[in-house]
Amino acid sequence: MATIYLIRHGQASFGSANYDQLSELGQRQADATAEYLATVGIKLDAAYSGDLSRQRETCERALAGQVDGVPHHIDARFNEVNNDEQVAALAPVIMESNPALAELMSGGKPSSKDYQKIIEAVFTHWVTQDCSQYGIQTWEDYSSKAHSALREVMKQQGSGKTVGIFTSGGTIATLVAHVLGVSGEKVYRFYEPIFNCSVTQLFYSGDNVSLSYFNDRSFLQMLSLEKGENLVTYR
Repeated sequence: MATIYLIRHGQASFGSANYDQLSELGQRQADATAEYLATVGIKLDAAYSGDLSRQRETCERALAGQVDGVPHHIDARFNEVNNDEQVAALAPVIMESNPALAELMSGGKPSSKDYQKIIEAVFTHWVTQDCSQYGIQTWEDYSSKAHSALREVMKQQGSGKTVGIFTSGGTIATLVAHVLGVSGEKVYRFYEPIFNCSVTQLFYSGDNVSLSYFNDRSFLQMLSLEKGENLVTYR
């Protein structure tokens, strides 16, 4: 039996010129993850991340707490779904039959809460409809690449290993849904509630993989009390 920890990146910089970087809070969350891994004795044999800055930095900061050097492999198949691309291509189409979305899109720069409503509508359309004609990555292509990346990690690392994959909410939701045999139209139910730097544990043996637990952020809650600050965030 071997273990994979799927770890979401720390808080990114929503509303800034460059979203794809950890905020100051996101950096502290990643450092808290390093503290957690070291404290409970989780020794990683290998680590993977997508090539997004927020994923790579979270991984690097988390690995700083490991006693021995841990190889960090970068695989773009663990990147987040391209929300900006999807909103640009699909929101105009969805708005034709969705007045609520049209109202949200017409209000200028949306708040974080409103942006999540936009993402939900667009993501749901993306996974349930044929979007190949819009010149964007399709759900079938994205999900199949994420699944194949996970299979390759399992094959490369083999039995008895402990592996960390530092990725994003959409990717974690996609992989967990696949492990549970859940259809694409229900993936957003896993996507929306994933906390920054939460930990999801998978067990695998050969080609078989199962879910142990999902979206655990209890260590962040405990460290929040110890440090006197809130380290628990969705976005």
